[in-house]
Amino acid sequence: LACGLFTKPSDGLFTSSSFFSSVHICSPCIKNVFTSTDFKLFTNNKEITEDTMKVNPDFVSPCGLYCGVCAIHIAHRDNNQKLKERLAGLYRGEVPGKGTLPGTENLSTEDIKCNGCLSDVLFMHCRQCEIRACTIKKGYTGCHQCEEFPCQHIENFPMTVGKKVILRAVPHWRKVGTEKWIQDEEARYVCPECSNKVFRGAAKCNQCKAKLDLD
Repeated sequence: LACGLFTKPSDGLFTSSSFFSSVHICSPCIKNVFTSTDFKLFTNNKEITEDTMKVNPDFVSPCGLYCGVCAIHIAHRDNNQKLKERLAGLYRGEVPGKGTLPGTENLSTEDIKCNGCLSDVLFMHCRQCEIRACTIKKGYTGCHQCEEFPCQHIENFPMTVGKKVILRAVPHWRKVGTEKWIQDEEARYVCPECSNKVFRGAAKCNQCKAKLDLD
């Protein structure tokens, strides 16, 4: 491949677990995988082609909290300072009933950054996430492959909305596979009134101000 970090397996196939959880691949290599005729990517034994798979592999969060609709990532991507301030307060536990992330006493807007939990730029919780560490240790792409789900890591997840979504999303991921799970998460977080794309956990559309309950 382009950067030489990845070598072709003897059977010519990449499995979802080796592709998504073991290695970070640069953009030229991803393009090479999807365009080369002798490489195939399989998820749940279903072939995914360049035409059908439009996914950033850094977004395939092992816990089921798909990073493409994560408020942390979106605030970082858009450099949205107002949203960063709200998120810092949320994770410090300043919103009643929503939970508190451990170690966030001094969390600031400077800490609200992430390019996906399998990327090189991680939010502080992603760096210390027990779920992420567990799946990597077991060699899994995600919790959907684990017979112990839901385990104590899920039960002890500190954020209310996050735990709710994990318990919803992982069984669906297990049932439909990675490609369809991602498509469904992307489609879910759209305002039903104005079709504006929103982030996971949003209680109100930032465009038309409609109340939302999408999680």
